[in-house]
Amino acid sequence: MKLGWVRHGKTEWNALGKIQGQTDIPLNEEGIAQASALAERLANDEFKWDGVISSDLMRARETANIIAVRLGIPLLAPDIRLRERYFGEIEGTSEAERLARWGEHWRTAYTGQESDQSVRTRGLDFVNEWLGNSSAYKLLVVSHGSFLSQMLHTLCQGLDDSYISNMSYSIVEYQEGQWQSVLHNCTLHLK
Repeated sequence: MKLGWVRHGKTEWNALGKIQGQTDIPLNEEGIAQASALAERLANDEFKWDGVISSDLMRARETANIIAVRLGIPLLAPDIRLRERYFGEIEGTSEAERLARWGEHWRTAYTGQESDQSVRTRGLDFVNEWLGNSSAYKLLVVSHGSFLSQMLHTLCQGLDDSYISNMSYSIVEYQEGQWQSVLHNCTLHLK
């Protein structure tokens, strides 16, 4: 099985440096163009995907739809397990607001957000369900930055810890009982 992991295109909140979490924000014009750029890259690639699925949040659904239409592949029903981490009161805040309220270690100082373990558990539940049902399937998955960082590092050892960019493209493949990274956090289509 191959999974292509895609972070959604840019939104206005991304542009403003606000954390979105599970707040339902649409793509902005740049995000739509980014999704179209990846769709074009994938359309011209020799490797073909069987379908695309996304989280149920608007920015991921819009990105997945643009890709599915361009590639002419099925757009599957959204899956809530692919949602971004719930950030609680941090959602909608800028970096300056987070620093003022919780200090420079706001990521660990604020305790009202979904835990890494919870994100990994629901993500692995999704992956294992697909692996059990469709081991030969090649599936594109459109999700969110914090979620993708947790999933990619949980599935594959030794990945660099770089920020997962908007519209980044990663591929993992299940071989001999483990996941292998084929491509990680690639944004060549945005150049």
